[in-house]
Amino acid sequence: MTVATEEQPVGDLKSILVVDDDEATRGVIIDALRESCYFNTREVENGQQALSLLKTASFDLVISDLKMPGMSGLDLLTRIKHLDSSTPVIIITGYPTIDLTVSAMKEGAVDFLTKPFKIDDLIFKVNLYLQERSLLSEEDRDERGTRWKLGEKIRELSTIRLIGERIEQRRGLAGDDMFDEIVKLSLALTRGETGLIVLVDETNKCFLNKSICHNNQRADADSGDMLEARLTPLFRETVLSRAPLLINGDHSLRADDSLIAVPLTIRGSKIFGILAIFSGDGTTIFTRKDLTHVQNLAERASLYLENTILYESLFGSIMNTFESLIHSIHARDNYTERHSRSVTHLSLLTAKTMGCSDYEIESLRISAHLHDIGKIAVPDHILLKPAPLSDDEYRIIQTHAEAGEDILKSIALFDRERSIVRHHHERWDGRGYPDGLTRNKIPLLARILSVADTFDAMTSDRPYRKALPPAVAVDEIRDNRWKQLDGDVVDAFLSALDEARQPSKH
Repeated sequence: MTVATEEQPVGDLKSILVVDDDEATRGVIIDALRESCYFNTREVENGQQALSLLKTASFDLVISDLKMPGMSGLDLLTRIKHLDSSTPVIIITGYPTIDLTVSAMKEGAVDFLTKPFKIDDLIFKVNLYLQERSLLSEEDRDERGTRWKLGEKIRELSTIRLIGERIEQRRGLAGDDMFDEIVKLSLALTRGETGLIVLVDETNKCFLNKSICHNNQRADADSGDMLEARLTPLFRETVLSRAPLLINGDHSLRADDSLIAVPLTIRGSKIFGILAIFSGDGTTIFTRKDLTHVQNLAERASLYLENTILYESLFGSIMNTFESLIHSIHARDNYTERHSRSVTHLSLLTAKTMGCSDYEIESLRISAHLHDIGKIAVPDHILLKPAPLSDDEYRIIQTHAEAGEDILKSIALFDRERSIVRHHHERWDGRGYPDGLTRNKIPLLARILSVADTFDAMTSDRPYRKALPPAVAVDEIRDNRWKQLDGDVVDAFLSALDEARQPSKH
């Protein structure tokens, strides 16, 4: 045991722990410390060894590398602060970023050194923080520890509030976007490598990948499908146990792998999916605090994700009902089936050319598919007549736009689509039906649908006339700019049509 004398500096009484997986770096630091009379030093090569040592011995200072296999420096820092919040920790890294620096300081690091560092800088910081610690009485240390614990509670509450705010801010997102945002937030909370949400398919006894996001994905990382296949047994375990999983390098995972898997529930009971965060880089070990954050996120998110799932289920059921109606029309009139597919295709090409949003494009896709659903109310002798229609018969055919709106009227989900179906036969000059709307009073998506519908009708064979050649139909469309049809939509349609006809470059 070393005893301090008047000739000896007090440095040798201070205990310092050096944690680094690189033996050469540890050697340089230890030698520098001993040359500065800090003889009571210990060295370990990873976070687990450091944690074991810290549970049985106290140290006046810890110097830790950031990127280490098994347990990262940030994870070790968090554990140290829970053991003794007054212990100063200096973090060293060869990969400095602002985010890392901020994260280290938030977790309680007193300083941050970038490799390669100057030995003089290291010793200066060691002297500074050891001197500061020596000036603290036991009461001061207890007070600092209390403040840190209070700060930790505040950070915990702030994180919980942040989760709630983020979820609330994203409340109006479309289904897939909401899933992606939940995954991205889980990665931000845990510093995980890959996050994913899988849905439980009870019918086929499998999991469906709904969203996957990466945070600085490694070149040698598993693909999404490969990772999902590896994690599937653990997903099954989560569903069966109805409890979250926190796994670090055991179970069926590799030594460097860490996983959090938390069930997503409907009304707090039925599991409809799993939120999982994975890391396989060997430097991140998930903690109980990480698990708590992800559980809180999953609980907050479940309500909104549940609404999305129920919406998609309801939407699918409604669409299946409408598909049955459409099939009944197709069984009577083969033209309607081909026409619906073609009009949908042409409408979407035009909408994309005009820069419509994803929401508008999806609305147009539904509307185009259903635009002639009102023909179910048209008698066969008129719908299938192999000759030009009389004026009275034509007026009956015209009712299909209003009939289509009536069919959709009872479905609140289809407010926008209902308007498009009703107005897809309006004309720019006001001579259309059923309401004689003019110009921009006609919904934009209805104007897009009208151009596609007109072109396909002209280029299709009917019992009472032959199809027009596409070039002739294009001339007709062009001639009707700002008369029957919106000229801007016509221009976009013709541009999209021309581009679609270009030979593929691949």
